Formats: sequence, structure tokens, C-alpha cells
Amino acid sequence: MRVFRLAYDGRRFYGFQRQPTVPTVEGALFDALVELSVLSPDAHRPTGYAAAGRTDAGVSAVAQTVAFECPDWLRPRALNSELPATVRAWASADVADDFHATHDATRREYVYHLYAPPREADDDCRPLDGRQPVDDDRVAAALDALAGQHDFHNLTPDETGTERGLTTDFERDGDVLVLSVSADGFARQLVRRLVAVVDAVGHGAQPVSWIDSLLGSEPVDPRPPAAPPEPLVLSAVDYPGVDFKRDSTAADSGATAFGERAVDALVGHRITATLADRLASDSSP
Repeated sequence: MRVFRLAYDGRRFYGFQRQPTVPTVEGALFDALVELSVLSPDAHRPTGYAAAGRTDAGVSAVAQTVAFECPDWLRPRALNSELPATVRAWASADVADDFHATHDATRREYVYHLYAPPREADDDCRPLDGRQPVDDDRVAAALDALAGQHDFHNLTPDETGTERGLTTDFERDGDVLVLSVSADGFARQLVRRLVAVVDAVGHGAQPVSWIDSLLGSEPVDPRPPAAPPEPLVLSAVDYPGVDFKRDSTAADSGATAFGERAVDALVGHRITATLADRLASDSSP
């Protein structure tokens, strides 16, 4: 059995799990295995196959982990020869036959890149989306209130598996708050709803005490919405005792591919930001 680390830009995929009519990360992986004659075209999935998790549509990953039986020659660089440029295998490890990529993971970390200019910023700098700037102290208080062991039934559509022990943190990177949340597992939409809660508290739309009601035993109606999926990244999945080997050729090619996409995105950001600034200014038409 071999386990692979996958990185992917999820913004053009309809989630991780294979679906019959739309592009998904798992579908791209299985198609690659068929092209490499590792998977029969009529097979449902590889023998022993499991993945660390099923990311939602639009969510990206740098540490998605999949395991399955495969020939010895199949390494990340070989797998990348048939994967699209938006999906890159970059490390692998040999594991026991009873390894399970879902159940054997002891910790998962998600990182959310939230556009949230600070309140103490220059008064002439208005947020691009027109919202009020964020108070970082309120963000810290919200994350502290959400950390620890709680029943998050008001922050997920799931009816079971809602009790989790979370570790939360954040750092500021210019106008972006990098929020990190880790646990042994997550209920559906939990991270994105947590982000929406932190965002609301940080902007002053809700008091920190609001979180007490969200974590209480009584249902809250309406529940907080989920933040958009595109800024979310599955950043780490831990497997004690598994020694992943980085495939330098595969990893470097992936860094180049994603770097090119980053440049395109940066140019696109500057163009749309220029349009927003011009329309928000007092200059004459």
C-alpha cells in the first residue's frame, strides 16, 4: 500500500469526491490512474483506496492524502504525468496493508485566508468590499471562545459527530487574516461557519457573547451561514509513524505550476482593485 500527498487548486473543481458529470479532484486522480493502467476503466476505485477527507467545492489543499495499492514504479512524478496542472502529487510513503487514510489521521488543519483590513489602518484605505474594518482583538476573543471541546451542532448541517476539540489561531498578513483551525476531524461546513462567526464578531456585527448561544445546547435559528469556500485550504494531515518522502522533481514542478497561477491571480487582483478604486473615487467620469 502506498500513500500520496496531493496539492490542488480547488477553485475550478466541484469538490474532492468523484461525481459523474462535473470535474472533481478524485475524478482527475482516477482518470490519471486509468491512463497509467493502474486502474481498470470499469473499476469503481483502486484496491484499498481511502482519502483523508472530502473537501467541498472550491476548497484547495496542500496536504490531501490518498492511499491505495499500486505498482512499485508509481511515484509522485509518474502520477503527475497524467494529472492536470491544478492537481500535483508531491510526496509519498509506503504503509501497511491495513492503513486507512481517513481513520488513521490524528489531526487535520485548515487555514482560511480572510480579507479583513485592520481597524487601525489609514483612514484613506477603505476595504475593497465596502465593509467595516476588523478589530483584531475581537477576532482573538472570538477564536478563544471557539477553541476547546464544544458541541458545534449550531455550526454544521450534520446531526452526529458535532462534538469536537478545536485549536484555533490567527496571524495578520497585511489586509488578510490567516485563520487556522485544527482538530482530529471536522463536521461538514464547520470551519467555514466558524470563519463567518469570527468575521461577524470582528466587524462588530455581533458581540463576543453571541458565541455562547451558538455553543449552547439549544438550536439557533437561523444558523450562521458558511463563509465562501475559495479561501479555505486543507493545510496539514498528521499520521504518526508515517514517513513521507518528498519527491523533489514533483514538488518543484508543482511549485512552478502554482506559482504561474499565483502571478495570473495577482495581475487579476490589481486590475479589479483598480476598477473598484476608480468607481469609489470622487473623480469625474
